[in-house]
Amino acid sequence: MPARLPTQAKSPFELDARPLVEMASPHAGLLATSRAFRALNYPGLIAANLNLKHRRRGCAEAESIEALVLLQTVGGDCPEDIQLLTDDTCLERGLGFALPKVSALRAFLDRFHDPVLAQTRPPRTEQKSFILPSSLPVQGLQQVQAGGVQAIAKLYAKQGQALRIATVDQDATIIESHKQAALPHDEGGRGYQPMVAVWAEADWVLADEFRDGNVPAKQAPVTCAQLAFAALPTTVTQRYFRGDSACHEAGLIDWLKHPDRATEPGGPIGFAISAVMSPALAEAVAQIPNPEWQTLATEADGTLRQWAEVAFVPGEASEKKDSQPLRYVGLRLLKAQGNLFADGSDRHHHAVLTNLNWQGGRLVTWQREKAGTIEHVHDEIKNALGGGHLPSQHFAVNAAWFKVALLSYQLRHGLIGDVIGPASTT
Repeated sequence: MPARLPTQAKSPFELDARPLVEMASPHAGLLATSRAFRALNYPGLIAANLNLKHRRRGCAEAESIEALVLLQTVGGDCPEDIQLLTDDTCLERGLGFALPKVSALRAFLDRFHDPVLAQTRPPRTEQKSFILPSSLPVQGLQQVQAGGVQAIAKLYAKQGQALRIATVDQDATIIESHKQAALPHDEGGRGYQPMVAVWAEADWVLADEFRDGNVPAKQAPVTCAQLAFAALPTTVTQRYFRGDSACHEAGLIDWLKHPDRATEPGGPIGFAISAVMSPALAEAVAQIPNPEWQTLATEADGTLRQWAEVAFVPGEASEKKDSQPLRYVGLRLLKAQGNLFADGSDRHHHAVLTNLNWQGGRLVTWQREKAGTIEHVHDEIKNALGGGHLPSQHFAVNAAWFKVALLSYQLRHGLIGDVIGPASTT
């Protein structure tokens, strides 16, 4: 049995048994988040875009949002967890206001719910998947989110590091929920399926659209994309978009390539989207002669990643005639001789739909990089912040809670370096 050593022998520090006279807090690190929140003028943005307060007593809207951000930053995943912070006198002194109680925080969140709007959802017998529009307060939070992006971008420009290139990566994620109001999703459970758009170069969330679990990712993805590009600062002069096959949807593609995009600040939008492998497209890719496939990489198990141009003109009813100029680039995963995929074949075919004229290998590699941005954001928001647990039966309340998780993510990444200056003392 090892010898017991005095505590002092294990530490180079001297232990002082006297009680600490000055104030201390185990949550003092949250003051850095508060500093970023105020330095980026989120209180001003919230005051300009939200009008939820019904009484003079209690926290203002900005204080309630700040409390929710601090709650999620410290690891809380429900309003009740605010009790972890409300007894911290030192923290409240640093913040300059008393954190709201659980009942006040839930009452604040409930004001995002619009009962009249909720009643516009049609019966599932008439329409199984329906995208419920955002309530006005939730729309206000989107303006707050966009304003935060503008504020950070201005700080970069002020330091001579203006952000010129913006690649928007968009994808949906499933949030499991056992609440009665949650609807079944396509993976067998119940929950919600919000769509999120991220600025890849900056690692900032630009926009989201909260959705029921039974709304497929391919249903009307253009709304989230439009919100995302609208949130970009005017310093951006090159705009791009990447998406998986859920973004291979006529409405989104028509909007991305429309001539009006070229007249907007930032110019035209170049895009690369994983194509839906229709039978006709799959046949066209499979018929590409072997000499035309060019190897761009070899994976660890010897699988070759190859690309080739695809001579393909869409013929589906959903495709319009003006979609013919778009380009299809094929991707082939070819196993080494003697090895097979789980389905027994030695090759898998995919394709990317694009309006860019880049070299094919560069294009498919760049499009694949989307998985390292948006999926990372989904993971952090759902597992490190409170976005993976939804607090209410009301759709708009859950939408607001999720947006606060996105805002918390934004602030964590806004704390990097010296971009954020001194916070306001007001």
